[in-house]
Amino acid sequence: MPLAMARPWKHPKTGIYWLRKRVPDNLLRLVGKREEKRSLGTRDPAAAKHLHAVALAEIELRWSNLRSPPKALSEREAFDLAAPIGDWWIAQHRDNPSAQATWKTEYGELVFTPPPIPNPDDLKSPDWLLPRDGEFDVLHMEQWCLQGASELSELRGLQLDETCRRLLAKSIGRVVQRASLQLKRLADGEPAEIVMPFTLANKPSPASRQAAGAVSFSKLVDGWAAERRPAPKTVYEWQRVIKQLASFLGHENAHDLTADDLLRWKSSMVDAGLRPKTVRDAKLAPVRAILQWGVHNQRLAGNVAEKVTIDVRAKQGEKKRSFTDEEGRIILLAALTQKDPVRRWVPWIGAYSGARVSEICQLRREDVVEIEGIWCIKVMPEAGSVKTSGSERLIPLHPALVENGFLEFVLKKTTGPIFSGLMPDKFGKRGGNGTKVIGRFVRQLGISDPRISPSHSWRHRIKTLGRRHGLAQDILEAITGHGSKTVADAYGEFPVEALYRELCKIPSLQL
Repeated sequence: MPLAMARPWKHPKTGIYWLRKRVPDNLLRLVGKREEKRSLGTRDPAAAKHLHAVALAEIELRWSNLRSPPKALSEREAFDLAAPIGDWWIAQHRDNPSAQATWKTEYGELVFTPPPIPNPDDLKSPDWLLPRDGEFDVLHMEQWCLQGASELSELRGLQLDETCRRLLAKSIGRVVQRASLQLKRLADGEPAEIVMPFTLANKPSPASRQAAGAVSFSKLVDGWAAERRPAPKTVYEWQRVIKQLASFLGHENAHDLTADDLLRWKSSMVDAGLRPKTVRDAKLAPVRAILQWGVHNQRLAGNVAEKVTIDVRAKQGEKKRSFTDEEGRIILLAALTQKDPVRRWVPWIGAYSGARVSEICQLRREDVVEIEGIWCIKVMPEAGSVKTSGSERLIPLHPALVENGFLEFVLKKTTGPIFSGLMPDKFGKRGGNGTKVIGRFVRQLGISDPRISPSHSWRHRIKTLGRRHGLAQDILEAITGHGSKTVADAYGEFPVEALYRELCKIPSLQL
């Protein structure tokens, strides 16, 4: 059975997130294993999601290279591949540059340089048989570069012949020599600003790159969208974020973007009152992903957004909470008086299923089905997009919904959306407008606590009630669509009678 690999996998014992991806059959011989596994090194789900996307892109690039015929490297391509090693070398030794003793800069220029041709007189001297000064160091550094070239080509999935491998190794030697000389200057006490970030001497400067044709943010978004094929709404939202960044900068050249620019942009958004989580997930994350696509596709030399972060820990009193019993009564009683089907039924479905408002608003008549004598709603991608693969699920109708007439309301319809009067947005989704309708409805009832989400607090409540009334944890997760916590949870199915049995443990709210 194929592994589910659309999102990071959380190790059940350590809590560390991992990437797991099955190797395609046509690459098994070249990769040498059936599954790619890589620790993401974090327990933070948000960080894991970003790291997973970066690692997945690296794997896909390597597999793409493996599918390609053996590659003949030009000198330019070899230098481009080797250049990041110089940055890495400086980063490894910058705090203690004088401790760098592996690479001997005094012999660095001799690496991969053929020995001088002796003249006849030299051959007569017995000293000719003695090793040259630094010869063993040079041989050691050459072997180190050759090993690095092998590892780098394997990491990228490049199939190189021996000539190209030596060309790549020679490029690695040149960039490490240059980086080591910078470290030496730093160790000798030269001002830090003299030790510039590593760039190849023959690598185009920003000015020359701009003259040759700047890489615009919009071009990067277009390339990313064409390759990844995300939902239209995602493309729209990310394009809007990129335009906001370009407007803040006053230009659209991705080559000229710096980490300082992004830090200033982040500060401006925080000053404008945006929540840290919004800045991180809705602003910085799209920019980081777009730039990373540019790096992987050789449009950009590096991702300046890689280390630009923001603290999103919720402060005391800001964490979202469930509806209380009293708040639930106020909303459900008010809903009983409504003629508009959205205000009438969306709160009730949310209260007794924990489904997301977007999932409820896109329900169709054909998504309300009877299975083994139990009426259920199906949350399926055929009705509209779902958040994750784990969001596809079956939810039995709670007795409170049936007793209050929801089934009669649905069965009057023949086919199509049950909330057909709710206008879809430009992407054909009803959830956004449904959220606005429910938000205004709940706030007008006097429920003004900012920790309450008029739509989402029903999901918090169903989890609270599940714990209070002893619902089986795996079944509660299956009902709410929160996905498996361990590999074991993904085994087997959830029979509808088991889902219904557990859901019925939640009592109807006494109105």
